[in-house]
Amino acid sequence: MSIFSNNIRFLRGKRNLSQQSVATELVISRVRYSKYENGVSEPPIELLVKISKYFHVSIDLLVSVDIRKYPMEEMLKLPDNRIVLPVAVDHLGNDTIEIIPQKASMGYLEGYSDIGYIESLQRIALPFLTNGKYRAFPADGDSMPPFRNGSYIVGKYVEGINDLKPGKTYVFITLNDGITYKRFKEIKGNALSVSADNSFYEPYDIPFNEVVEIWQYASGIFPEDFEPGDYESYNFKEMFRELKQDIKDLDKKVSGRRKS
Repeated sequence: MSIFSNNIRFLRGKRNLSQQSVATELVISRVRYSKYENGVSEPPIELLVKISKYFHVSIDLLVSVDIRKYPMEEMLKLPDNRIVLPVAVDHLGNDTIEIIPQKASMGYLEGYSDIGYIESLQRIALPFLTNGKYRAFPADGDSMPPFRNGSYIVGKYVEGINDLKPGKTYVFITLNDGITYKRFKEIKGNALSVSADNSFYEPYDIPFNEVVEIWQYASGIFPEDFEPGDYESYNFKEMFRELKQDIKDLDKKVSGRRKS
């Protein structure tokens, strides 16, 4: 048995997956996959890359570190445990800001670790943003005013979960929600507690093992003006949320009187 075979067996077990389900995702036979877990054979580099992306663990860690000995939160010292963040530079070698397109934002989950994908993105330069790596992500929905559909959040790459600051806003790249922009509240066990600035939306937790990347808010790009009337929809939703809460409170009082 090799470190690699032990690791993929361990990762599959943590997800409560069968060998067949993993093999199906990798588009290989169960017998072939079982040989990798048993240490009978080793996958070619193309398949090793697919296995790394499937389990969201870097190749370096898969083949050289017994990850069974380390808590998951320590493995996430770097988001997605990558040793290097793929970046693109201009013809002069200057760092640039990649723009994740609105219509293809979910594709970022497939290509975030692929330098070819990163190089294919449109890029801009903002001279006032220095000392770090920046990337622009599309805003979606109305949970974080004044950002709305069509605007972009420019984030600075965060190297570790322990670098998060309560009260600051971040772009979280997660396995389930994709790209989401929220305000960080606190670390709660093995999860990040976050909330929207629009109180119509309830706070929620993001498990560590769902985190792919984290980018701290640095600047915003607003292709369209944020009209005064846009706030009315937020105020309406806030009134609706308060009304729902009032109904719940009233229902509790009525139920309490019936019992007594």
